[in-house]
Amino acid sequence: MGGAAPYPPPTGRPPTARSAPAAPPQATPAPPRKEAADREIRPGGPAPGDTRTTEELVTAFTHDLTDFRRRCGLNRVVVVNVASTEPASGGVGLPPSTLYAAAALRAGCPYVNFTPSTGLRHPALAAPLAAGGLPHAGRDGKTGQTLLRAVLAPMFHQRALTVRAWSGSNLLGGGDGAALADPAAAAAKNAGKERVLTDTLGPGVEGQVHIDDVPALGEWKTAWDHIAFDGFLGTRMILQTLWQGCDSALAAPLVLDLARLTARAHEKGLTGPLEDLAFYFKDPEGTPPASLSAQYARLLTFGHSLSDHPEPGERPTGTGMDAGTGTDTRTGTGTATGTAR
Repeated sequence: MGGAAPYPPPTGRPPTARSAPAAPPQATPAPPRKEAADREIRPGGPAPGDTRTTEELVTAFTHDLTDFRRRCGLNRVVVVNVASTEPASGGVGLPPSTLYAAAALRAGCPYVNFTPSTGLRHPALAAPLAAGGLPHAGRDGKTGQTLLRAVLAPMFHQRALTVRAWSGSNLLGGGDGAALADPAAAAAKNAGKERVLTDTLGPGVEGQVHIDDVPALGEWKTAWDHIAFDGFLGTRMILQTLWQGCDSALAAPLVLDLARLTARAHEKGLTGPLEDLAFYFKDPEGTPPASLSAQYARLLTFGHSLSDHPEPGERPTGTGMDAGTGTDTRTGTGTATGTAR
């Protein structure tokens, strides 16, 4: 039920030589470009039992990046971390996201962290990051529940509606659901979700977000928010929201935007954190405005600044930015670790 039947419905007549059952549909072969992309996947690491030192791991990952750039004849490669969420760092050694971020710096690659994992924000990378002169952006893509919070929180603030509590629940499957079943990984994820409320409404808003792994949901996610607020003369009211979306389909166009914009920024000689890309992130670099509309206005201005010939009144098309930013068609993009979130 709910899907197309693999065979045509019965006709009520027994099959004959002239009326044979239809053959089952054949699987559509993967496009050649997808097959080529799949061949570029590397094992990554560190895997359980990996005895390589930090230096050996970073050297190996750096070689993967520079070899990819050489073989494909690319002018630049943007490293985008779309791996599963790590627990907050604090143990011995560098977390995997930071190993790959270090490799990106060493390979001269701009870096985007689409996850809440540590990445470039580890203290061990402060010096090489400052010396590298590369543009970078992050962290944690804003695709669903937090996207909605970034719209609603300014509304409460601007209408002087005092938010007393903002609680939520996430049900999700896929790789994210399994990774976030770890309480430490869930805590790292929720830190970004809370920032948009704190930046807009100030500290002290009660409530937490609970994340539950539901494997049957696959790539689909359900997010519920319960907002308790006070209106005129302290009248207590409630707003509830329900968001259901496909995680990968929500994230993919943002990753494409970020890869192209960061590549163009590198081509134009920009360095350091790209704060104007806060529109895409839960926990952005620097102290950009928390309101989604204000972030979008900054994104438009930034996009126009990257164009060789900006036109007055020009507006982007698609998910976030226009193809007219002039990104070099020979620019490559690569993911630092794992599979899409």
